[in-house]
Amino acid sequence: MKKKSLLLILSVLAFCVSCSGTKPVTENNTPIKKTKKTPFVWEGANVYFLMTDRFNNGDRSNDITLNRTKTTGKLRGFEGGDIKGITKKIEEGYFDKLGINAIWFTPVVEQIHDAVDEGTGLSYGYHGYWAKDWTALDPNFGTKKELAELVKKAHARGIRIILDGVINHTGPVTEIDTVWPNYWVRTNPVCDYKNYQNTTTCTLVANLPDIRTESTQNVDLPPFLVEKWKKEGRYEQEMNELDAFFSRTGYPKTPKYYIIKWLTDYVADYGIDGYRGDTVKHTDETVWADFKTQCDYSFETWKKKNPTKVLDNNSFYTIAEVYNYGISGGQDFDFGDKKINYFKNGFNNMINFEFKWDAQKDYEFIFSKYSDKLNTDLKGYSVLNYLSSHDDGAPFDAKRTKSIEAGTKLLLSPGLSQVYYGDESARPLVIEGTNGDATLRSFMNWKDIKSNPETKKILTHWRKLGKFRKNHPAVGAGIHTMISDTPYTFSRTYTKGTFTDKIVVGLDLSTGKKEIIVAPIFEDGSRVRDAYSGKEAKVSKGKVTIRTDFDIVLLEMRIKG
Repeated sequence: MKKKSLLLILSVLAFCVSCSGTKPVTENNTPIKKTKKTPFVWEGANVYFLMTDRFNNGDRSNDITLNRTKTTGKLRGFEGGDIKGITKKIEEGYFDKLGINAIWFTPVVEQIHDAVDEGTGLSYGYHGYWAKDWTALDPNFGTKKELAELVKKAHARGIRIILDGVINHTGPVTEIDTVWPNYWVRTNPVCDYKNYQNTTTCTLVANLPDIRTESTQNVDLPPFLVEKWKKEGRYEQEMNELDAFFSRTGYPKTPKYYIIKWLTDYVADYGIDGYRGDTVKHTDETVWADFKTQCDYSFETWKKKNPTKVLDNNSFYTIAEVYNYGISGGQDFDFGDKKINYFKNGFNNMINFEFKWDAQKDYEFIFSKYSDKLNTDLKGYSVLNYLSSHDDGAPFDAKRTKSIEAGTKLLLSPGLSQVYYGDESARPLVIEGTNGDATLRSFMNWKDIKSNPETKKILTHWRKLGKFRKNHPAVGAGIHTMISDTPYTFSRTYTKGTFTDKIVVGLDLSTGKKEIIVAPIFEDGSRVRDAYSGKEAKVSKGKVTIRTDFDIVLLEMRIKG
């Protein structure tokens, strides 16, 4: 009898547990809706772009390496920023507070060792675009172990890492940095940009050797690189890896495929999530289609080897820098005599050089235009919007007098947002005594963030908007609908699979009490939260009445719990 009773009790308990596992209830016997985790959506990402050497100095022992002691033009030498410095800011939560979910930093591969004069005083390769050896990291930036740690720390916080890939050119020639063989590079003519050929098979500027990316000729490694690897004791390892790569892919041993192999190693070794392609329009476009194929292969290889470290099922992401491409061009870039579709040659995204001009206009013009383009001509792709950058001498707000407006327009626009380091803290873009693009590249103004009240006010605004964007894929990837012209309010909706995200935003509102139309986005009786002020309100008759000290509201469904 005891045994039968025990079995009966266990059966009843199992039945109850089964019921409670499939139908959770509240006190009112109402099913509880599970809160779905917000997915990372590349099309709505908030990307932070920084110059590795100018962001944060995490290791002063590598400030001077390779005897780089020559006096340079102002802001044209190494300033001390490094990989460790980026990692420290990740650990401090700086990017989390700013709502950043992807970081792109300038190249960290080994640069030419000497300095050159471009007509603006001596310059070192502090910017990372003067490669000497794609297989090594520059000691001024850090080590591969430190890069691995950076990716690990970023991924632990859900932040994706985008590296900067240069395939178009090597670094300049100096007394100690020899020119690559002529079967690898051309040293003339200089590009005149009048047509496709005079943009792709030429050098960007004098003394910037151009990789023969269109070449179909098998080539050997440059003798200086062979000698360098032998001195460093890794020649056989590098050669074995190259043999394996060419054997697997069946590619000819042409210049572009060597570099593709070297760049995609960083994907396979560290699990980086994306690449920004540099000077894309200056290469044969097929380079990038092959590059994307190998990035995808390397990314999947890394995932298989590191199953516990995989963040999600997103594919590898690629962004093209095609100088002067604008969203109005749709999928094509026009060289005058030829149009190229870079989206169909390996890219998910293109940097949008048009945004800074569109930002001169009103909110609705920008938001409706971008939503329409991204959901028609560019459906399945996206653009990266920016207002200032490292090589754009005509930024939206050079004097930093419109930092609040800049943040609102950039962070609430459809597409990806590119926060260039210091946009959020009004880092000066006009530096006395500099020449050319050096004025855009001063060291990050950390002191202002700590002590300047106006800087803190601007930073707070960027943080609130950035977090809202990060928490809501609808902001960057959703469909835009204007609700009201006066006061100006709009909604964004995003749906993918079983995930749906809806938000309502009001701009240029009156401070104090405000009434916002939220139907049909939020149902009557539901409670919403203003992510800008933190205040909550209840939806009644399709509207929300809320009192805040701000002229902006960022309405989202209140999270239960």
